[in-house]
Amino acid sequence: MTTTASDAERRALDAYSQLVVGVAERLSPSVANLRVTRPVRGGRVAAGEGSAVALTPDGFLVTSAHVVGASAEGRAAFPDGRELRFTVVGRDPLSDLAVLRTDGDGLVAAQLGDAEGLRVGQLVVAIGNPHGLAGSVTSGVVSALGRSLPTRARRHVRVIDNVVQTDAALNPGNSGGALADSRGQVVGINTAVAGVGLGLAVPINTATRRVIGALMSEGRVRRAYLGIAGGPRPLPPAVRASVPAETGVEVVSVEADSPAQRAGLRAEDLIVEVDGHAVGGVGDLQTIMVADLIGTPVDVAIVRDGRIAHLALTPVELTVE
Repeated sequence: MTTTASDAERRALDAYSQLVVGVAERLSPSVANLRVTRPVRGGRVAAGEGSAVALTPDGFLVTSAHVVGASAEGRAAFPDGRELRFTVVGRDPLSDLAVLRTDGDGLVAAQLGDAEGLRVGQLVVAIGNPHGLAGSVTSGVVSALGRSLPTRARRHVRVIDNVVQTDAALNPGNSGGALADSRGQVVGINTAVAGVGLGLAVPINTATRRVIGALMSEGRVRRAYLGIAGGPRPLPPAVRASVPAETGVEVVSVEADSPAQRAGLRAEDLIVEVDGHAVGGVGDLQTIMVADLIGTPVDVAIVRDGRIAHLALTPVELTVE
């Protein structure tokens, strides 16, 4: 029997459909609709809506920080008909992640994956629960990796690294929902629509797992703070032989009364190393600025006037709330 092109196409389409259906059936029970409320005189009023993903059977959820905003509670509705009150355990605007706790148990916890293993062109499925429409499912591919998404909290600006870009449509109310791979593992938390047919998701990776863990256990994320604004710049040829990178972070400005100012950093200095770690860009600097460095003197290697110099700097804790 001869197999026609249309037969092969139908089988391929069936396989694709079965895969998406399988991911949806596995993950949809873990995705809740959020109705966020805020207090007013005489009661509470609606403050927003979005989606969230169950992390643990005993009630922890993860969503986008911008979905809950400054609100402290609301209601989470699940596809099985349960509607549970939630409170915000902690939010981190600089990673656009927040952790919630519901007053129920027996939730269907999603399995977290690792966005570091994603490849451009790989199938992904976006699942949200907007407006209580359980299991809103779209599918597409990873259209780009390594994107950056600026975030802001008060005067502090930070870049979320390695954001996942996908052409799976993100509908209003899908923020905080799951971006899943073909195995049904959550590899991102949907965060923004970047344009027609383009969505962005905060990746699930080692860094964001630490953020989620800190929010669950402490209700906040502690970061070390230098007090500079900077950007990447190539190293001068004269110092490249002695520095394990081709770029550094040029200091554009130094905040008054900051650790950087007290250490003597100034505009046009080029930071190439902090605490023994090479700094090739702003992302490297953000990765180094972990809680362990708060209050700890560290060595900062800079290029100034064409020569390498060293400064002693003691980071303080970054305050964003």
